[in-house]
Amino acid sequence: MSTRALFVGHGTPMNAIEENDFTRTWSRLGEETTPRAILSVSAHWYTQGTGVTAMSDPRTIHDFYGFPPELFDVQYNAPGDPEIAELVRDVAKPTLVQNDHDWGLDHGTWSVLKHMYPQADIPVVQLSIDASKPLSEHYELGTRLARLATEHDVLIVGSGNVVHNLSLIDWHGGDRGFAWADSFDEAARDIMLGDPDRLETLRGHADYTRSVPTPDHFLPLAYIAGVASATGGSVDVFNEQRTMGSLSMTGYRVAS
Repeated sequence: MSTRALFVGHGTPMNAIEENDFTRTWSRLGEETTPRAILSVSAHWYTQGTGVTAMSDPRTIHDFYGFPPELFDVQYNAPGDPEIAELVRDVAKPTLVQNDHDWGLDHGTWSVLKHMYPQADIPVVQLSIDASKPLSEHYELGTRLARLATEHDVLIVGSGNVVHNLSLIDWHGGDRGFAWADSFDEAARDIMLGDPDRLETLRGHADYTRSVPTPDHFLPLAYIAGVASATGGSVDVFNEQRTMGSLSMTGYRVAS
């Protein structure tokens, strides 16, 4: 079976320069999969309208502050791929996707890929998340993007966090979750492993509002659920853990 898509709970930017259980799993996933190119849907490119990076040499974006200098020194110099960007524009229809030549690779993308593909030798394009669209439209777009995985050997990576509430972070909480965070993350797991096209029902979960105070980090999961449904692929879970109370590191792999 081939890996078609991944949802990665990327957590703190410090994961880019640290070695821990989460990053070791990302490294293993990279060793198991060598795609033609990567399409990343990162929580950190949240826009009005949908864009795709269409440059040959995307820049490394350090979209954070208050971290040590060695994190700002990281450069992830993976090439872009204008041809893949054009394929994204085509399969996304009727969603209008605009070519973007300004953005690059934000830390939602490179903090993970730095471990998966440390040589930065696989082309990467990013797709922005249109903040004006409901979850259902992001899911439907994911079902259409699945063609990139099945027909063009593009690995689709959604990077965010199922539970992401920075206002409730317990900085001394260690690798554990609050009860409500555990409950929501486990409900998401049951849906992703059993019936990904039911992802939107999580909006009715009692702990949705605390777990998803803003949609940006949750919506990448909708794309991966769409890929899973469109390909009929098997879904398995990795890094199933909460940390600092209100942050989920849980990830999913879709293979077919």
